[in-house]
Amino acid sequence: MTRLLHISDTHFGTEQLPVMQAFETHVQAHGADLVLFSGDITQRARRGQFASAQAFINRIKGYGIPQVLTIPGNHDIPMFNLFARLFSPYGNYYKYIDSNLAPVFENDDALIICLNTTHPARRKDGKVTARQVEEVAERLQKCDPQKLRIVVAHQPFGAIVASDQRNLQIGARAALERWASSGLDLVMGGHIHLPYVLALSTQYGALSKEIWGVQAGTTLSSRLRGNAPNSFNRIHLDKRTRRVTVERWEYSALRDTFEPSIESHCDCPPGR
Repeated sequence: MTRLLHISDTHFGTEQLPVMQAFETHVQAHGADLVLFSGDITQRARRGQFASAQAFINRIKGYGIPQVLTIPGNHDIPMFNLFARLFSPYGNYYKYIDSNLAPVFENDDALIICLNTTHPARRKDGKVTARQVEEVAERLQKCDPQKLRIVVAHQPFGAIVASDQRNLQIGARAALERWASSGLDLVMGGHIHLPYVLALSTQYGALSKEIWGVQAGTTLSSRLRGNAPNSFNRIHLDKRTRRVTVERWEYSALRDTFEPSIESHCDCPPGR
């Protein structure tokens, strides 16, 4: 079994020190095999914010996490520095976080494909390009069908609140229909600061197999959404049963710690 920590939307520059310390205490106590960081690492893509994020990631690795997989979000591209936005949109990301905007992870349990769905020409919208759709489909088809197959992108593919329909990936329907036929099990992301687990067939009726959407809230930032507290997902991947267990952990200001909240189960019959 592989244990993942799914964090998102830390928005360094708006991080809360007690919440960050509580998260790091959790990591030290419970560990994980991999941390997935689904974008909006910084608030305004500034050097100091990226440096703080880099230090945070290095501390996480120092607690015994073998690997941290990251992708950029729309906030990780400069907004007000127009020269940087046009000519070096990912310059600070490359320098402080990773030179790879779309890493891939594979072990005995799972294949995890990360996508960069941001672009400096778009303010916040995500888009899955036709080329990305085909590259992912090809990689999924070559994978051992017993493994759990996951795509990670910043913006969501499914919504549980009507107002979030505008935040969905451009090209989501075509991508999901193609990936379902290629054996995809989960898509994971952030962006809207609202955690949930959703069977995407409820929104996309033409899927040839179920794909589950797993969204993370904002892990560290003060930019909370409504009554949703800071949170992250602890995910257990069981290749043998092809079941994914998603535990949501929420920050308690009263006790200054992250505590387990909702547990969801995603059953993923093999496809292809």
